[in-house]
Amino acid sequence: MSHGAGDFGAGEAQLTDKERKEGGLVELPVVLVGIVPIYNLPDVHQELRLSGEVLAGIFLGDLKVWNAPQIAKLNPGMDLPNLPIQVVNRPAGKGSNYVFTEFLSKASSKFRAEVGTTPSPKWPVGTAAERSSDMAEKVKSSTGSIGYVEYQYAVKNSIPQAAVLNPAGKFVKASDRSIAAACEATEAPRWNSFSASLTNAPGADSFPITSFTWIYLRSAPSDSARAIALGNLLDWVYSDGQQFAVQEGYAELPAALLASVRKRAKDLQ
Repeated sequence: MSHGAGDFGAGEAQLTDKERKEGGLVELPVVLVGIVPIYNLPDVHQELRLSGEVLAGIFLGDLKVWNAPQIAKLNPGMDLPNLPIQVVNRPAGKGSNYVFTEFLSKASSKFRAEVGTTPSPKWPVGTAAERSSDMAEKVKSSTGSIGYVEYQYAVKNSIPQAAVLNPAGKFVKASDRSIAAACEATEAPRWNSFSASLTNAPGADSFPITSFTWIYLRSAPSDSARAIALGNLLDWVYSDGQQFAVQEGYAELPAALLASVRKRAKDLQ
């Protein structure tokens, strides 16, 4: 849409300064999403704990077995199997890639240098799953596997998800509450950082792999009739649409932020 095609876009990747300036684009948060590590270890019945550094090691291919010392250290008393780790990742152009690689890049300087924050990472190991549903199915059917999906796919498919170490030193599992906590910790008290990164947000209750899903808009719509139609869509998104998002497994925007975004959306119409 930066080339003049389409009225809006959506995704989890932050706009670059160049896209904002040269494309005349702005991003507005729509809902909150959590990207969760999912795994298949049928004989492990305790909650698995993972850190960003360990996840980076796994997805770089440096950690190859489930009972590696780095994983065992985070899970004292857990009988981890001497089983190869089967990595499942996503191909190029995925919003979940952007959020996951941003988190891993913040946690690991090696990951940041070798892969970086991108929707199209060049994964050094693993097999690809095209859609989130494919990822869920591959992990669910492959013993020893690990992948990452939007929170709702883990819940709907009853796939174990790991608790992830956040900056406050607490292992937190994704939930509506912990995803919202990451947003609140980042946005309060001003509630106007619409393009903020929510990964590794402060706060004991914050799930660290959280992101906005944004809608990308032109800052100066040219066609008045289409602008009115888009305005009607935004009115719905920031009212009844929030509840539909919750039904689909996303977390709705906190009330204070929603009010600020709604005002900004009106200003763009």
